[in-house]
Amino acid sequence: MYENNFPNKRYKHTLAFLQKHVPVSASILDLGVDNPFSKIMKEHGYRVANTQGEDLDVDLSTVQKSDADVVTAFEIFEHMVAPFNILREMKAKKLVASIPMRLWFSSAYRSKTDPWDCHYHEFEDWQFDWLLEKAGWTIKDSTKWTNPAKKLGIRPILRLITPRYYMVYAER
Repeated sequence: MYENNFPNKRYKHTLAFLQKHVPVSASILDLGVDNPFSKIMKEHGYRVANTQGEDLDVDLSTVQKSDADVVTAFEIFEHMVAPFNILREMKAKKLVASIPMRLWFSSAYRSKTDPWDCHYHEFEDWQFDWLLEKAGWTIKDSTKWTNPAKKLGIRPILRLITPRYYMVYAER
């Protein structure tokens, strides 16, 4: 179903990790608007509600009002100025979150066409762990994977061996 290329490789890893830690009976609040992966979660039986595009740095109301069992946050915290605030305000007791990792050989992502589409943070795994722990979460499991490019050059070779994504399962 999912090939070994972007974004399908990421979806395959994310779904397997989610299924390992979250039963289908759990209700999920997925941070971010409805997206291809939230559709995949629904196709696999999960009950998923998404945030509606509000600025999650300043409007925490959806998260504060949610009674979901689990919050999922896939590649969203790097777009936030202050992810600590939302992490601290979540009522759910379980979190599954992933981030693109900081790569020493590549600058942080910034869209050339959309000034709002950029990464304020690109974390190393220890930085993300520390952020979660400081916000009151205990990491129970984590995983990393690469995202190789099908190109020639030094960076594509480095992408073959350097983890690009980091995912955690955490509880309060």
